[in-house]
Amino acid sequence: MKTFIGIDLGSTTTKAVLMDENREILGKGITNSRSNYDVAAEVTKQEAKVGARFSLFRKQLGEDGDDIDHLLEDLERNFRLEQFLTELADLRETSSGFLDNPRFADQKKALGEALDEVFRRIGEEAIEIYAPGAERKSDFFRDIAGSRFMNIGEAVAKEASVEFDHMLNVYDKSIIDVENRIPDDSTVSRQLMAALHRAIAAVDDLHVSEKDAETALRKALDIEMEETYLVGTGYGRVRLPFPKEHIRSEILCHGLGAHVMYPETRTVLDIGGQDTKGIQVDPAGIVENFQMNDRCAAGCGRYLGYIADEMNVGLHELGPMAMKATKTTRINSTCTVFAGAELRDRLALGERREDILAGLHRAIILRAMSILSRAGGVKDQFTFTGGVAKNEAATKELRKLVQENYGDVTININPESIYTGALGGATFAHRAVMN
Repeated sequence: MKTFIGIDLGSTTTKAVLMDENREILGKGITNSRSNYDVAAEVTKQEAKVGARFSLFRKQLGEDGDDIDHLLEDLERNFRLEQFLTELADLRETSSGFLDNPRFADQKKALGEALDEVFRRIGEEAIEIYAPGAERKSDFFRDIAGSRFMNIGEAVAKEASVEFDHMLNVYDKSIIDVENRIPDDSTVSRQLMAALHRAIAAVDDLHVSEKDAETALRKALDIEMEETYLVGTGYGRVRLPFPKEHIRSEILCHGLGAHVMYPETRTVLDIGGQDTKGIQVDPAGIVENFQMNDRCAAGCGRYLGYIADEMNVGLHELGPMAMKATKTTRINSTCTVFAGAELRDRLALGERREDILAGLHRAIILRAMSILSRAGGVKDQFTFTGGVAKNEAATKELRKLVQENYGDVTININPESIYTGALGGATFAHRAVMN
């Protein structure tokens, strides 16, 4: 099977989309961007291939119905659990190797036992972390493991009478090694099979036998996916390990990706981690005009991440909190450098967090509207892309401001919009060969 892959290497997350010869999207992948961009590209590409295996498994089953939908949902959830447990075991083993440092000589045995206890407790929590309906602040192993390590580690260190700073030092070194290792195909196949058996046990009244489901998955895993052509884009595209002819700009990929998702798109707004782009495209998805923010990351995803850190909440919690505002606090600056100081000042004056966040979201969208204005305004249809498009407070302000300034315009906001750039890249890859 020929496959065409687009990889969007962003400043915070790296995304991949894999499509077949018929331009059917078989799989998507996402991971946290690392300092090692080669690894981020490989991991997200592998994630997209795993997504493709899910799609091929569904086709092999040849069945429809709620039970099959539940089986696929449970299969993916349990696969993530298997991934987590595998990486946790690797983290545990890797950490033991760092205990030979002479600075730990006096506490080596106690440190090792304390670390083992922390990892054991995290492993016990894993079932609950990946339980049906469980909410996670992140789906990335480093974020989940790090959060649980901080919550559990101090208590264990106190119980074991060891320095928590020493435990944290070992963890920090180990996690870098673990997240930069790419599992081989045999490991992924084993994880999928283990996940399938867990999933089947959890689905009631399944109309497919366990044997038939296992056979279908093996057939899906046996299908060879030829990496026919790959196109890279994104903030870190110059660091991608591809020839120059396989690189496309973010502007072109977001414009084409938005067109593929919504063929009537004429204006595109992308708020990424590091920049904001206003793009005008023609009926074929070709870019006619664009504008970007200046050199700073003010009003972008990185800014929201900084605000989340200041408030000690998850990035995904900002939107829901802002939606609870009773008024909108006026924010004077969206500068990341001054954001913390203004936030603390507002809180000291007695402003509610929810009202401050509502003001922050409005300030971000006002900045985006200014960029759109310089790019030629908002034309029907208008498509919002990038990770911030999943933020309900941001989309609420966007709809309001577009209505106020441009009247009734069809606004397209897709829950999968974070993959728009990678989709454009995959489409360019398909065209490079099939056209």
